[in-house]
Amino acid sequence: MKKFGLLVAGGIAAMVLLSTIGPMIGLAVSLVILYFILKQFLKAETKKGKVGMGILGFIVLMASLHNAPAIIGAIAAYVLYLVYKKWNEKSYRVKGENDPFMNFEKQWNELKNH
Repeated sequence: MKKFGLLVAGGIAAMVLLSTIGPMIGLAVSLVILYFILKQFLKAETKKGKVGMGILGFIVLMASLHNAPAIIGAIAAYVLYLVYKKWNEKSYRVKGENDPFMNFEKQWNELKNH
């Protein structure tokens, strides 16, 4: 039953991730462009250059905010990673080790033998 839940969660996360691939690519591209605009803004020596780069940076920033669903895609990718990690996790617990009735039986046998 645990594997079924992981399968459902992984399937939903995969669908969300696939549906937000476009905004994720758009966000990555706009952030790279914004980085280069920031570098040019810091290099500019004239006020005209700084104002121009500031306006261009503001436009690109608004474009990157348009790709906000990419954050949901990043969360879906993280959930998919967690599902993958849990799916491959091996259970090393010995069956009956934490069972209170098995511990009671062991203690009862020890008391009977002494």
